[in-house]
Amino acid sequence: MRARTRSARNRAVVLAAVASLGAGLLAGCADDGGDDANKSSSDENGGKTTITLGLFGTMGFKEAGLYTEYEKLNPKIKIADNVIQRNENYYPPLLNHLTTNSGLLDVQAVEVANIAEIVNTQADKLTDFSKVSGVDKSKWLGWKWEQATTKDGQTVGLGTDVGPMAICYRTDLFKQAGLPTDPAEVGALWNGDWSKLLTVGERYKAKAPKGTFFMDSPGGLLNGIIGSEKEKFYDSSGKVIYKTNPAVKAAFDLTAEAAEKGLVQAQTQFQPAWNSTIANSKFAAVSCPPWMLGTLKDNSKPEAKGKWAVATAPKSGNWGGTFLTVPKSGKNVEEAQKFVAWLTAPEQQAKLFKVQASFPSAPAAYTMPEVTGAVNQMTGEQKIGPIFAEAAKTAPVQVIGPKDQIIQQGLSDNGVILVTKGKSAQEAWESAVKSIDNKLDQ
Repeated sequence: MRARTRSARNRAVVLAAVASLGAGLLAGCADDGGDDANKSSSDENGGKTTITLGLFGTMGFKEAGLYTEYEKLNPKIKIADNVIQRNENYYPPLLNHLTTNSGLLDVQAVEVANIAEIVNTQADKLTDFSKVSGVDKSKWLGWKWEQATTKDGQTVGLGTDVGPMAICYRTDLFKQAGLPTDPAEVGALWNGDWSKLLTVGERYKAKAPKGTFFMDSPGGLLNGIIGSEKEKFYDSSGKVIYKTNPAVKAAFDLTAEAAEKGLVQAQTQFQPAWNSTIANSKFAAVSCPPWMLGTLKDNSKPEAKGKWAVATAPKSGNWGGTFLTVPKSGKNVEEAQKFVAWLTAPEQQAKLFKVQASFPSAPAAYTMPEVTGAVNQMTGEQKIGPIFAEAAKTAPVQVIGPKDQIIQQGLSDNGVILVTKGKSAQEAWESAVKSIDNKLDQ
């Protein structure tokens, strides 16, 4: 929500899904709270060492068979995870455990929107992967590695997936509205400019199948646009600039325009009502990191399979991504480091993408057949890997701030959504700013 609260990311996800390729997601669901991982190393496992993981959403490691594969390669190791579905329920307790340096599992996942806060305030509680044998920073996208690296060079987490941006669309609904359906032709309609996407939306609306909207939500559109900007909520010095950054205001206003024109549903992403609009085919397009495909799959009826396609977004961007950290206070630090290094290697990231659509943050995976030949249940025979790979390689290097998630959620859930309910763009902006600033002051 990601977003990617990971609930979405999730579910997938996909893209990112690709995020995205299978989404997710980028998105099975886990209960908020499992306890498998609370069983640390003990005689219950026949003398095996149990590596425990704290995760959120459906990250796909288990689903892709990676736990089983690692246990076969390492017969004295057992893997157990504790999964909380939504990142907003997972992250606050994690931050508290890090602050008190207690109650931490061997491996803890951190969503990209939270990584800056962890790097800036909790690095001393986490091990430095730059010093772990076999870990080579050149295997990751440079910007992904830097996101988890402190100013003095400690790298506190290894990247799993990223959320390169695309636009996923329903070919059947596009055809009914008189629009092209070939991914290359569709991408050309809005290439280079998010405002062109709205122009396509107006064409869709003119002949839209009854009861459908062009896009799923104002929040999804806003996240897509902002994700393609180099600078968004913070500047390189760490100063909050979302109110004065013209790119943020322009993205907000363009999204508000889409809402005023009736091109987006009056929905908040990843909520039950939004999920039902997927099941009932109520919208034709969605901002789509790979993990989003997983979310679409999880909430669609069987007949929707193969009716989606993936087109290049107006501009390359990123929405979502996760890191795996190893707390110094864990019971099995060395074994956990080895496991995380293996789990995030290009080969495993490629396998994860094939099964779960979580797009690799390791560029070496982009030429592997699991990525180049990747297809997804929702998108039929289309090879979706290359689209996400190009977006990942060309996405801007963004400054990530400690409260990115709060700001992004405020702009969406307390901002542009209000335009769909009759508020003006200015009223929605003022509401968002008030909500965000109140939370930043806490």
